[in-house]
Amino acid sequence: MKSLYPECQPFHTFFLDTGTKHKVYVEQSGNPAGIPVIFLHGGPCSGTKPDHRRFFNPEHYHIILFDQRGCGQSLPFGELANNTTQDLIDDMERIRQQLAIKQWLVFGGSWGGALALLYAQQHSTVVSGLIIRAVFLARAKDLAWFTDEGVGRIYPEQWQSLLDTLPKQSTYFVDGLCELLWGDDEISKRRATRAWMAWGAQVALGSLYNPTKTGEHITEQMVKQAKMELHYARNKYFVKENQILEHCHLIQHIPTVIIHGRQDLMCPIEAGLRLHQALPDADYKILPTAGHIAQGEEMIAALVNATDQFVEKLALIGH
Repeated sequence: MKSLYPECQPFHTFFLDTGTKHKVYVEQSGNPAGIPVIFLHGGPCSGTKPDHRRFFNPEHYHIILFDQRGCGQSLPFGELANNTTQDLIDDMERIRQQLAIKQWLVFGGSWGGALALLYAQQHSTVVSGLIIRAVFLARAKDLAWFTDEGVGRIYPEQWQSLLDTLPKQSTYFVDGLCELLWGDDEISKRRATRAWMAWGAQVALGSLYNPTKTGEHITEQMVKQAKMELHYARNKYFVKENQILEHCHLIQHIPTVIIHGRQDLMCPIEAGLRLHQALPDADYKILPTAGHIAQGEEMIAALVNATDQFVEKLALIGH
C-alpha cells in the first residue's frame, strides 16, 4: 500500500500581488522541470500544511501550494473584503501566469475540490487533469446537511451544544451564528467560535475527534477563521445553485479522478455520485472505510496512487 513521499522543503516562496490589500503566500517544491501541480486546501480558511507536498513524487512533480486569501500565511489573515470564490480563481490564474506554466494538474479536497472544479470550468484549456477528493458541490443541500437537520442527527449532543450558543430569536442557524461573531459581545463571540470549531472537528474527524481539546483558549485568529468560513457559507460560496454540476459539460475532456470515503459525514458520498454522473468518464473510487480527512492508510494510498498514475498518463500525452 502506497504512503506519503518523504518530507521536502520549498525551493522558492513568494507573496503574490493581487492588486488589493491581499498578499497570497505561494510556495514551490519538488522538481522545477517536473509536471506542474497546484494543491487547493479546504476550508475555506484552513491553509496548507507541509504534508500536503507529500502526496506528490518530488522527482516528477513541480509542486505548487498556496494559502487562499486571508488563510494560513497569506496576509492580512482573516480579511474578508475582496475575498470571494472568483477572487480565488483569479489568484490561481495569476500564479500560473507568473510561474509561466502552460498547463497544470489541479488537486483539491472538500472546499478545495469545489474550487478546483470551478477553476477548471473557467480555464479548461490550462488544466491537464483533476484529482478531486471528498466532493463538495456548494449546493444549498450540502450546507443544510451541515447546518440544519442533517448530520446533527448523527451527533446530537455536539449539535445541541452549538445550538445552545445561538440567540433565542434566531430562525436560521447561519444568520444566528453570524450575529454573534460580528457582534460586540466578546464572551458570546468566543463561546460561539468554540462551539462552531468543535462541531466542525466532530463531523470531519468522526471517531478520531478528541473533545478534551475544546478547552483551549479561543484566540482572535480562531474567531477570524470562523468568520471566514461563515462569510463563504452565508454567501452561498459565491456560486449559483447547482453551478458546478450544470457546468461539467465544459470539462468532460479533462482526465479526472474522484476519490470519496464512504464514511465521510462532512461531505456525504451522494455528492461524489452526482459528480461522477456529470463526469461519467472520470475514474471514480469509493473508499469503504475512509472518512472526510486526507489521512488514514486507505485515503493516503488512493491519493498517492492517483498522483503516481498521472505521472504516467501525462507523460504519454506530452505534458
